[in-house]
Amino acid sequence: MPRRVTPALLASAVLMAGLVGCSADPRKTEGQQAPVEPPPAATPTPQVPAGKAPQRAFAVGVRQLKLNRDGRALPTTLWYPAAGQSGGAAKRSATAAEGRFPVVMFSHGLGGRPDDYATLLTRWAAAGFVVAAPTFPHTSRGADNNVLDVLNQPADVSYALDQVLALDGRAGDALRGRLDGERVAAAGHSAGGVTTIGLFTASRDERLDAGVVFAGTALGVGTAFAGAAAPQLFVHGELDEVVEYAAGRAAYDKVPWPKAMLSLPKGDHGRALLGDGATLRVVSDTSVEFLRWSLYGDPDAKKRISTDATRGDIATFDDHL
Repeated sequence: MPRRVTPALLASAVLMAGLVGCSADPRKTEGQQAPVEPPPAATPTPQVPAGKAPQRAFAVGVRQLKLNRDGRALPTTLWYPAAGQSGGAAKRSATAAEGRFPVVMFSHGLGGRPDDYATLLTRWAAAGFVVAAPTFPHTSRGADNNVLDVLNQPADVSYALDQVLALDGRAGDALRGRLDGERVAAAGHSAGGVTTIGLFTASRDERLDAGVVFAGTALGVGTAFAGAAAPQLFVHGELDEVVEYAAGRAAYDKVPWPKAMLSLPKGDHGRALLGDGATLRVVSDTSVEFLRWSLYGDPDAKKRISTDATRGDIATFDDHL
């Protein structure tokens, strides 16, 4: 798949005011969204050909990659389908399952780490996806929380994707022959949602076929969605105390491609993503079926998305897929 990555927008005081709210402190609030440019014309149909996603659950393996982009340390956690009995915790350095699996790049929020989202990301891996999650050098827990550095993170994700996909051809690597580089998505929460939107706008990575944005906003990266159509799933709590629901909805409304928005009337900034309750089950099941459709090209999965999204009256679903 051809690749084109354009530079991120310059940092601004508006970005600092808005993204400081993406930290773990729920008392902080987001500023108003910056003006955005109109979206360009886009290819109207998804790129991924029709296929069939695996229906069985996999065991899950987990491993670490030590990555570094021009002095920016990017330790990356990989969750992947593993051989053996499904269920239970991810097993470190487990043998990979047979098959070739789509790749999902996940970006954590400000003050977070990939392990915070392990319950959700393990479920994605168990459904047949390799999930790669970098720990960002300035926005992770224990770092300096420089929110302006969020604008450098789309390039970090593209670099990490380079390195992850290289494992597919690396002799002796456990994931050799297991990665499908033609089926790739990006996902992220909060500041990681900004990062994800940036990968489809100001820093478009043409390898990406789909996106999942949790509690994100286009602040700083704009809504000039570019390149071939890449279906998008937005998930946002209507009571979000950090990134206002209206800001997430405004970014979603600008997406010119197949899209859907899962709205949680009682949802906040995303605490459900860190637990294992009924809301997370709806979010994880909906996102799994979305990824099965958008990356595997499975038409039956597409039919199940709205059913999972509206189960239990936990969420409402705006469906334009």
